[in-house]
Amino acid sequence: MRKSPAASRWSAEIEMQVQFFDLDPMEIVWHGRYVKYLEMARCALLDKIGYNYVEMKASGYAWPIIDMHLRYAAPATFGQVLKLRADIVEWENRLKIEYVISDAASGKRINRASTTQVAVDIATGEMCFVSPPVLFEKLGVQAP
Repeated sequence: MRKSPAASRWSAEIEMQVQFFDLDPMEIVWHGRYVKYLEMARCALLDKIGYNYVEMKASGYAWPIIDMHLRYAAPATFGQVLKLRADIVEWENRLKIEYVISDAASGKRINRASTTQVAVDIATGEMCFVSPPVLFEKLGVQAP
């Protein structure tokens, strides 16, 4: 398993503004909405490396999320502009992405998270124990 430095060379950042429909009765972002925010950052990252979900399917692989961790440090509120950052940190046997959600103005961390995805051969339904060569191609690294 290869792990990259903390600041991955495969990263993406986007900004978004918290909308009213993301709030809970306490008038802060409902904890479940952060999963959507991670997806937004992950899609930006996958687009950046040229291997989004359409390209994954075309390559013959599905990449389901098998593990997700979220740690909340502070609440996000209505109208707040958030910076969502996603970094690929592991890729040889699985695709692990780490995330930081922070206040865009102050940089204060709101949430830290990670997701782990594995390649599944669409034709056979079999999980791959080594990431397929197409991922290495997209990342510009040598396969093990």
